[in-house]
Amino acid sequence: MTTEEKKKVVLLVDDTPENIQIVNAILKDTYRIRIATNGAKALDLARTDPMPDLILLDVMMPEMDGFEVCLRLKLDATTRDIPVIFLTGATEVADETRGFEVGGVDYIHKPFSQAVVRARVHNHLMLREARDQIARQLASIRTELETARQIQLSILPREAPALPGIDIAAHYSPMTSVAGDFYDFIKVDDHRFGTLVADVSGHGMPAALISSMLKIAFAEQADSAADPAHLLSGLNQTLCGKFKGHFVTAAYVFIDTEKKMLRYGGAGHPPMLLRSHANGARELVENGLFLGSFPFAQYSAIELPFEQGDWVLLYTDGVLEMNNAKEEEFGIDRLKLFLELNGNQPSSKLVDAALAELAQWSAGREAEDDLTLLAIHFNPA
Repeated sequence: MTTEEKKKVVLLVDDTPENIQIVNAILKDTYRIRIATNGAKALDLARTDPMPDLILLDVMMPEMDGFEVCLRLKLDATTRDIPVIFLTGATEVADETRGFEVGGVDYIHKPFSQAVVRARVHNHLMLREARDQIARQLASIRTELETARQIQLSILPREAPALPGIDIAAHYSPMTSVAGDFYDFIKVDDHRFGTLVADVSGHGMPAALISSMLKIAFAEQADSAADPAHLLSGLNQTLCGKFKGHFVTAAYVFIDTEKKMLRYGGAGHPPMLLRSHANGARELVENGLFLGSFPFAQYSAIELPFEQGDWVLLYTDGVLEMNNAKEEEFGIDRLKLFLELNGNQPSSKLVDAALAELAQWSAGREAEDDLTLLAIHFNPA
């Protein structure tokens, strides 16, 4: 590319030869100047390669004035990002206001000052270059975030384990492209499995990276699947020292369908809900310290029987903290009531109904946290 071809292209639009000569003389040594003497020609040249990097546009022209030309440029996706500086002899505030309203970025008043013309053209070209650079960086970030999102989705289970007499459904909604919520399963055999739901503090890429670590750390605890306390302790030991400024809450439940027994333990996580015909929906709290910060933390578990028709609900705090228009949280009591009233359906339908309930509660407000919900139904069908 020659030195001339490297120069920025400035389109000069004016119907007065004297003005064209003056501006061209000021700028020709620094920029490649293209000239149009009317609005129609200006619109054609603005779309012609190489497209102009900036347009100097006279306001007063016959047939189509500068305001109309600028408006058409801004309505065209091809040319709308080209900065337009108006050339004018008018000094009325209303005229300048209209110019900004149709998309102009600045004014250069006649008679022309060499210093002013050079400075304003230079400044707006630098501003456009900076905007273009930011746009490229944002596009690159969006691409990287989408790649990260796809990677994170790939670490979540494609499907729940299939066991006779068990109906499982899960839903995961990140607040941003990537998130800190995580869930996974360990299938021991056709009658026993464990499931973990976890929530990394914070949002975005750091939380997503830690949740990816959880995938590996959880898989390493497969030998402890039947012992929630030992499994959570192993997770904690693996995660401690791996990151700073974040922590992980988790809930783990192990289910044995032959013995009709479940074991549950938590690490600073919202309580598991168990719904039975005898006791309705109730909270199970068996929490140790959250994971990843305290090597000395100890964990415990409780063991409970279950019956066919019972439900287990695991979730992250994004469910409980969903706000309505009055800044009221959805809360544990509403979730318990929902579970009591909606247990006569498949788990996938229950999860869908829960999401609809949350959407109605929030009245379309954007979620302020990631959201994960996992439902287990003990159903012989």
